[in-house]
Amino acid sequence: MNNGSDAINLLEVRDLKTYFPITSGLWRRVVGYVRAVDGVSFDLRAGETLGLVGESGCGKTTTGRAIIRAVEPTGGEIFYRMDDDTVIEARSADRRELQTLRQQIQIIFQDPFASLNPRMTIFDIVADPLRVNNISSGSELEDRVADMLQLVGMSPAFMRRYPHAFSGGQRQRIGIARSLVMNPRLVIADEPVSALDVSVQAQILNLMLDLQQNLGLTYLFISHDLSVVQYISHRVAVMYVGKVVELAPTEKLFTEPKHPYTQALLSSVPVPNPEVASLGQSLEGEVADPANPPSGCYFHPRCPFAQEICRTTEPEFRQVTPDHFTRCHFSEELDLPGVPE
Repeated sequence: MNNGSDAINLLEVRDLKTYFPITSGLWRRVVGYVRAVDGVSFDLRAGETLGLVGESGCGKTTTGRAIIRAVEPTGGEIFYRMDDDTVIEARSADRRELQTLRQQIQIIFQDPFASLNPRMTIFDIVADPLRVNNISSGSELEDRVADMLQLVGMSPAFMRRYPHAFSGGQRQRIGIARSLVMNPRLVIADEPVSALDVSVQAQILNLMLDLQQNLGLTYLFISHDLSVVQYISHRVAVMYVGKVVELAPTEKLFTEPKHPYTQALLSSVPVPNPEVASLGQSLEGEVADPANPPSGCYFHPRCPFAQEICRTTEPEFRQVTPDHFTRCHFSEELDLPGVPE
């Protein structure tokens, strides 16, 4: 599996914006916007896992949904390289192109209980994408569903059962089978293990790694859990109030953070060594309001290193070392500690 810097870009996101209108009064007049995603840019290389992390409400889930236009973006461009090497821009794609695009990009949902229809059997749940796209039917359809269930560690004998008969981990395996039955190249995993017990989390993560290796999958892995992201990701993008503030290879981001917000997130990661002190840094203040963000750098009201330029001028998202990007005026000057080994 090639996930190095020389791999082709399967997905390129440029200045993606998703704003939700705020209305008021009897006539529902628009009085403002919630900037859920506010100028996000990144590339996703074929065969890699890009972790997208941040606090709740930072816009990471909306970013994932905007890529497949489950939520309509307000601005920006989303370029996807198809398996025949043609490139589709998702925002301007017509209905036929969008249907083709969605066959190659699938999503794994966060809640394995809410994401499966309780009135449908496991067979119907996994087979539904194939039926909707008129890809297979009859015995061929049943064989394909059986093969997919086996691939995710479920017995085909369970096909006629309903979701209530399964545990959370088993349900998530079923959700993964539904996502992969179309043979996608890119999978957007939206907090796929956050609702599961820790022991089950490890099983699902290892399953995803095996599937990536065997099927050549590319993941956009969305999570708030840095330990999980560190385990599964090749690179990590950190979001704060709708913007990516740092993007780097996983090891480099965890050991040499360049943005104060990233360093604050890393300080909250428990260190599994009683002889090593935790960084223990706590952030002052509240997360900025995406409907009324502060001027300049969105993080400056909480940043211990903020200066006047941070309050007045928004920093550019720029490369500070090879393959390491950050949105901070003083990235080269700050010496921020990473996670202790």
